Amino acid sequence: MLALILLLVVGSILAYISKFNIMPVTVNFGVYVLTDIPLFYVIIGSVIFGLVLSYLFYLAHAISHVFKLRGKDKEIKKNKNEVLGLTRQVHQLELEKEKRKKNNPLEPVDKNSL
Repeated sequence: MLALILLLVVGSILAYISKFNIMPVTVNFGVYVLTDIPLFYVIIGSVIFGLVLSYLFYLAHAISHVFKLRGKDKEIKKNKNEVLGLTRQVHQLELEKEKRKKNNPLEPVDKNSL
């Protein structure tokens, strides 16, 4: 519904602009020359060209962000794997410590320790 309302508003604005800008103009594109083009078409063409160009810049910016985020995701995954490996190593060392406690019930006691 919102798109329909927006379309009607834009269409009304374009109709109003076209009503007063119908005089023919000449447009030069380097070696190409277009003659007797209504000024309204030049205005609309400029607006559309600007919108397309700004969308392309936005698209390039969004793609660069996707690649940055992908690199960050890989780094996070690598760090999570490192943390997981260290956690496993700590667990193995705790198990080894418990085995040694069970095998050696008389642990040496340091009288000077806290």
